[in-house]
Amino acid sequence: MNHGTALLWKRRALSSLSATRRGLPKEKMSENGIMSRAKVLTIDTMNPTVKKVEYAVRGPIVQRAVELERELSEGMKKPFAEVIKANIGDAHAMGQQPITFFRQVLALCSYPELLSDSTFPEDAKSRACRILQSCGGNSMGAYSASQGIDSVRQDVARYIERRDGGVACDPDNIYLTTGASDGIVTMLKLLVCGEGTTRTGVMIPIPQYPLYSAALAELGAVQIDYFLNEEKCWSLDITELQRAVNEARQYCNPRALCIINPGNPTGQVQSRQCIEDVIRFAAKERLFLMADEVYQDNVYAEGCQFHSFKKVLFEMGPEYAETVELASFHSTSKCYMGECGFRGGYMEIINMDDEVKDQLTKLLSVRLCPPVPGQALMDLVVNPPQPGEPSYGSFIKERTATLSALAEKAKLTEQVLNTVQGISCNPVQGAMYSFPRITIPEKAVKEATEKGQQPDMFYCMKMLEETGICLVPGSGFGQKDGTYHFRMTILPPTDKLKKQNISQSNTLLKSDT
Repeated sequence: MNHGTALLWKRRALSSLSATRRGLPKEKMSENGIMSRAKVLTIDTMNPTVKKVEYAVRGPIVQRAVELERELSEGMKKPFAEVIKANIGDAHAMGQQPITFFRQVLALCSYPELLSDSTFPEDAKSRACRILQSCGGNSMGAYSASQGIDSVRQDVARYIERRDGGVACDPDNIYLTTGASDGIVTMLKLLVCGEGTTRTGVMIPIPQYPLYSAALAELGAVQIDYFLNEEKCWSLDITELQRAVNEARQYCNPRALCIINPGNPTGQVQSRQCIEDVIRFAAKERLFLMADEVYQDNVYAEGCQFHSFKKVLFEMGPEYAETVELASFHSTSKCYMGECGFRGGYMEIINMDDEVKDQLTKLLSVRLCPPVPGQALMDLVVNPPQPGEPSYGSFIKERTATLSALAEKAKLTEQVLNTVQGISCNPVQGAMYSFPRITIPEKAVKEATEKGQQPDMFYCMKMLEETGICLVPGSGFGQKDGTYHFRMTILPPTDKLKKQNISQSNTLLKSDT
């Protein structure tokens, strides 16, 4: 080895030693003598909060389901002919048909040359022209204002006024979003601050939709669990809210309360009295209310009715209507629309501090604007065909048929699950999911523990492998210790919800493993 080579090796060794002392990964020498640089971004040097994020709805079960679909397509023999994805509320993926009028208008907006096509109804054409006139350059390919297209926000405001019986709505309080999730995460970003015992705590229902726990983990906020009452059809108990907030104040600063109504994954619909109690609780404890109301059209059970938090808030009088801070969220992804892929949504803010509102607008401007096709679709949802217009009859027929089919599936899902020994399911009052409790044999619990799995994950994986039904374990949503559940959507076609397709779970629950 000559002097120059020796000197080079010495420098590299010192560099490696220096990196080690600084906690950086060492550089490595390849077989051909070329030094390979260590990765800047590794699992040890990445943002630690991201590693805490979990999202069960698209977790290991779903990854295995995709593998099974591929294996079936390659001709591999399985105990089932197809994988039934009952894990996620993706209506169109499970066969729900889109609303014709919505797709007609979106087609016209995407390709305006179709406006001369006589096969499109005149009301679809006029709606498309109105939307295009609100877009830069009369094109959906142009950016919109960060808060969303003005005319769409005005239509959303008028929709809310109709929905809430005339309660006024200011379009300036409407923010169009990339699905409801975008609005929820944005509000959480504004709320999270502090360190140690002053760190923001956010109250979320258990069971919960994993968006909330994932967002709180990523933001480094403190998750405060409050448990829904399974024995009373997943109802919300104010004494449980009080218990949760009192305990949380010992280690964080509770600042927000999240409500999902109708419920995901539990399918309950809150009564008006419950909503009033929640509002009083939020006012007393000085909590910012976040109302996730994306399933507001999905109410099926007799005696149940959707009540918006805003409507109830304003009907409770100025003491609450002028003081309680509220953000409510809606989406194009659920209800009778099921248009998940367009990522349309909105949030309305009530009683927000003006300076914070300016910061919200600034934060939203960073992502430029929500998808314009999603904004256009949101406009159609809040301003559908009206009586006397050419498309009104077909729109009402399709909307009614879709909601009626969902109501039938909700009842059928509950009935079928309750016929299986070892499974008990509350009524599916609304939304798109059931969250039944399962009894897992002790031997299966032990085997799952030995494999490092949650027992309900173990059960759902066996269910997938033996029946082709893709479910999500309850542990991904949160549940009381010692209980096991799974979430199952009501979206699969009726024949796939019949008993023969899930009755094999009876064998799984009764077997030793």
